[in-house]
This record gives sequence, structure tokens and C-alpha cells, in this order.
Amino acid sequence: MSGGWNTIESDAVCCGTEGSAPGVFTSLVNSLGVKDIQFEELIALDADHLRQQSPVYGVIFLFKYNAGEKPRDTPQDGNFDYEAAENVFFATQTIQNACGTQALLSVLLNKEGQVEIGPQLKAFKEFTGAFPHDLRGEALSNSELIRDAHNSFARSSPFVSEDPRQVTEEEEEEVYHFIAYTPIDGTLYELDGLQPAPIAHGPCLFDDFPNKVIPVLQRRIERHPGHEIRFNLLAMVRDLRIRAQEIGDQDFLYGEQQKRTAWQWENALRRYNFVSFIGDVMKATIGSKLTDGDGAYEKWIEDAKAKTKEKMTERRKKGGGGEVNV
Repeated sequence: MSGGWNTIESDAVCCGTEGSAPGVFTSLVNSLGVKDIQFEELIALDADHLRQQSPVYGVIFLFKYNAGEKPRDTPQDGNFDYEAAENVFFATQTIQNACGTQALLSVLLNKEGQVEIGPQLKAFKEFTGAFPHDLRGEALSNSELIRDAHNSFARSSPFVSEDPRQVTEEEEEEVYHFIAYTPIDGTLYELDGLQPAPIAHGPCLFDDFPNKVIPVLQRRIERHPGHEIRFNLLAMVRDLRIRAQEIGDQDFLYGEQQKRTAWQWENALRRYNFVSFIGDVMKATIGSKLTDGDGAYEKWIEDAKAKTKEKMTERRKKGGGGEVNV
């Protein structure tokens, strides 16, 4: 890992990589000491569907960002609340490839009292409490605790260079961004570190959040071209295993436990570099053939080619197509 902030798979969704963002985000907040929280991907932009996940502490919205959009004195929807920028946890985004992590912190650090955020995040919030939002962003970017937790979910790859590189025009056009929506002190706020202040979207009690946030999200989506469908919505909710235990639904509980097991497996695979493993297998296999005597390696290669041709011939006879270079 480099000394900076690496791209984790939840943020790699911004680049068009399909991953398990709920599992990454849930494991990330757990590693920071947060208890009884998980993230759920929402498959419908519907208040009733969101309410089924209650209690919902906030949502994180992923959308295609217009990098050429000029700063505005007023937002296209809602109103800048500059006073709230000092009273709620709001931080300017200074980290280019960690917008997902900053968005989830924007919800978590405004839910102390409702969510057990753990002693380390509590200490970070207290330390930055008197800072203006730009210094909060700098403090966040320099937090070893948060950076190390974030980087621990980066996909291991020996081909990722840490040297700066020129961004292509295509990459500039394919920029994606995470922002957060959450109710704070009776107001629905949009927390986007690229904006100068939190954006207020009107009165909103905690229990009314599903009804209030869905119209705001719909208006946000309508600002994009009709053919744009690359959006993602994650809800921050209480650990669903707790609800399953409270209502005695063993099937529901089993399903949630299986989900956690799958997340752990996927996160473990994400951290492992399989290139060296594949190389070692290939070297061991070839080495064993070379010790079998003269011509054994060449015969093994020719036999493999013959089997491949045979399989392709059978496939074409059964109606399949395609060619293969052997």
C-alpha cells in the first residue's frame, strides 16, 4: 500500500467496476469500531421499500459527476446552510479517490447518540469539532486511522503504479461521486464535500426520512440525461440480524448470516494477490514436466492442443460456434 489513499472497490464502482459495496462499507465501519450498523443496496427508489429497512440513518447516493460543472451561488435543489456547516459534521473533500468513505462518515459522525460510533471515531469528531469544514477535510485526509481502514480494502494488484499519470479524456468524462443524505436536528441535509456547505432540503424528522428523501433523489436523477442509468443507492441501517433475532425469524437470520459470510469471503479475496499464486502453480507444473524426461514437456503441450481442438469440434457439432487459437 502507498502512503496515500488507495481506490477500494466501493469507490471503484465510480469507475465502472461492479463490486459488493454494501459488504465493503459494512466491513469498513466495523473496522473503525462502529457497532450494529450495516449497508443495504436499494433496488427500488421507493419510500415503502426504504422504510422496510428501518431504522434508516441515511443513504449514500452514487451518480455520474459532471466534472465541467461550474460552481454555483445556489444549489439546483435545496439551499446552502452555511451555519450548519459549523454545527453538524461536514468536511470539504480533499481526497480524490475516497468519496465513498467520506460519504459514509458524513452520516455516521452526525448520528452519535443513535449509533455507537466507537471511541476512535468519537475522538476524531471531538478533535475536529471546532474546525471549519475545510480544516475538517484536511484532518480527515491526514487521519491514519481512517486512511489505514480505507486502504485495507484496496484490491491487491502488482500492476498498479504509484507514480502519477496523465488522466485521459475518456476518464475525465467517466467521473462518479458519492454523496450522503441524512436527517439532522429536524432537517434533511445533503452532505457533499465538493460543495461549500450542507444543502438543506426542508424539515424532516427521523421517522419521516424515507418519505422525504425519495422525492429529493428523484429530482436529482432527473437532472441527468434520460439515457443515464448508472446510479447506486445504499442505505445505512441497523444490523438486520438484530431485527431478525427480535422478531424470531430464523430464516431471515440465517439469510443475513450467510450474507455476512459471503462478504467476508469476498473481502478476503479482494486483499489477496493471485498473480504470484498463479505464477507459482505454472512454475511447479512446468518444472514437473521438465523432470519427466526429454520431450515430456513438448508432448504435454501438444496433447493439450489436441484436446482443445477436439472440444471445439464437438462444440461446433452441437451447434456452438467460435474459434480458438491453440
